[in-house]
Amino acid sequence: MNTLIQIVILAVGFLCLIKGADIFVNGSSALAKRFNVSGLIIGLTIVALGTSAPEMAVSTLAAFQGSSEIALSNVVGSNIFNLLGVLGVCAVISPLPVDRGILKRDFPVTIITTALLLLVTCGYAFVDRKIMRYGLMEKVGVVTRPIGALSVALFVGYIIFLMRESKNDEADENSEKKIPMWKCVLLLIVGLVLVVAGGQAVVNSSKEIARAAGMTETLIGLTIVAVGTSLPELVTSIVATRKGETGMAIGNVLGSNIFNLLFILGFSGIIRPVEINMASVYDIMILIAISVISFIFALTSKKIVRVEGILMILIYIADVIFAAVR
Repeated sequence: MNTLIQIVILAVGFLCLIKGADIFVNGSSALAKRFNVSGLIIGLTIVALGTSAPEMAVSTLAAFQGSSEIALSNVVGSNIFNLLGVLGVCAVISPLPVDRGILKRDFPVTIITTALLLLVTCGYAFVDRKIMRYGLMEKVGVVTRPIGALSVALFVGYIIFLMRESKNDEADENSEKKIPMWKCVLLLIVGLVLVVAGGQAVVNSSKEIARAAGMTETLIGLTIVAVGTSLPELVTSIVATRKGETGMAIGNVLGSNIFNLLFILGFSGIIRPVEINMASVYDIMILIAISVISFIFALTSKKIVRVEGILMILIYIADVIFAAVR
């Protein structure tokens, strides 16, 4: 009986996710038209920050409770899923044209910030001759409060830069009637509430169903929770792609990744220093490699095509298997 209830909750959660994403994308698109900025910029800012609400909640709560591993693995795991799972699925649905600004600005920013995180927090571990002797759970680095504050400041600077860049976008001078500001805001709020609530319902019910099926807590965490906190990005990007808003779909993924890495992890470090173990170092290195691979796919033909999307999904499956068996 309990399992049946969880299945109903799961179905309702997915309905809320899909409908909420539809409303949220409509509101975001209307806001972009109203301010004469591209869907890409809206995706990099408002949509990205909104869909990252679950990651923010999980990591900050983990930081308050002193659970460093959860705070960090949630960010790194979500970023990996965003790049491979979200972009991969969207590319399978429809080839994703990649804006020049993404190639020159946002992809490099994601790669550089991830690499800097690894070097600043774990630099000494790489010059330690005993690096290969570290156990997976042994501490090799830390996101200190100063590093966290610097990360948050860098994110704020990045947003300010994007806002200034948006002023250089070509204005949308078409005669299409623009939706009133109050309605844009209402659509954004209603859509975001449905997306976050639906995502939470899906995660919680999935965990209960998985437990009933005999799955371990570790496997649940590596699969359902990691994917669950990224459901808003996944569903919102899929809906945006189907509506032809490919710029918003890519902007949502990269903007969310930058927000996760700089703001969420930085804020978590301010609350309480986040310790980094050797297993997380491997995951961060994998994230850097995946970011570079995604960048190369985007560079080759200025788009991510279906074949590359399928390959990205397969790489994600391989990464999950590696994380489960290591």
